[in-house]
Amino acid sequence: MDMNIQKYIAFVKTVQLGSFTKAAQLLNYSQSGISRMIHDLEKDWGVTLLERNRAGLRLTSDGLKIFPLAEELSEKYQHLQNRLEELTDLQTGTIRIGNFSSVATHWLPEWIADFNQKYPAIEFELLLGDYQEIEQWIIEGRVDFGFLRLPTLPALTSVPLKTESFLAVLPNDHPLTLKKNISKNDLVNYPFILQERKGNSDIIELFQQEHINAKIQYRTWDDYSILAMVENNLGISILPELILNKLNYQVTLRSLDFFAQRQIGLVYKNQDALSLASKVFIANIKKELS
Repeated sequence: MDMNIQKYIAFVKTVQLGSFTKAAQLLNYSQSGISRMIHDLEKDWGVTLLERNRAGLRLTSDGLKIFPLAEELSEKYQHLQNRLEELTDLQTGTIRIGNFSSVATHWLPEWIADFNQKYPAIEFELLLGDYQEIEQWIIEGRVDFGFLRLPTLPALTSVPLKTESFLAVLPNDHPLTLKKNISKNDLVNYPFILQERKGNSDIIELFQQEHINAKIQYRTWDDYSILAMVENNLGISILPELILNKLNYQVTLRSLDFFAQRQIGLVYKNQDALSLASKVFIANIKKELS
């Protein structure tokens, strides 16, 4: 890679990520290496691009004028790399995907295994996060694409894949197992185990929308911890049906008698910026779910 291009990309990613450390991790450099490249740019151009203070990093007035051009150049370089990659006919490359637990568990392993049978040299990097983290990774270019609940940000392109329901998860000997469907009132009468991460939760949004005041006793991000806790009679919960496939837990599932669904989509920033490997992988996903 041309050294000047390296400097431009280091500058762009540092601004996008707001951190020398994060840019270094993304670009596989040391933090001092990223800082040095940006310092070299400032020296070459005779301007100060970034201000560094306790609050973090921010562009100077000169940096604000230069950044859009450097960002455009960085994106065009990535497009060039993608086109060059296409000439190798999927012989090398890495697909970076942002995803959440149910997709990572029940969809991606099979899709990756099928893809690697045809293209064994393609590598995968999977990042697990919540919706906001995945959106940010896509915007920053940390991942090529991601799986999200739709709708997502207007600046991103989304491909709807599947609409799934949320189901009540109950201990096998729980009184509510006698019912075919679980009502809003049923949910407020028993200890509840909430799936939540950093304040983000599909279930919290559902409760707010339906005005349900559940007795939240436990909170965790891990689906399987929730299933184990329900199995041990610590409470009831609600989880998306995708994670409830191929259950190895002794629990009972019941439908809810009110609307509770989410739409899962595949999301990317710019189709032109996708590598050939990513495009082919996405095409395979669409075919699999069609």
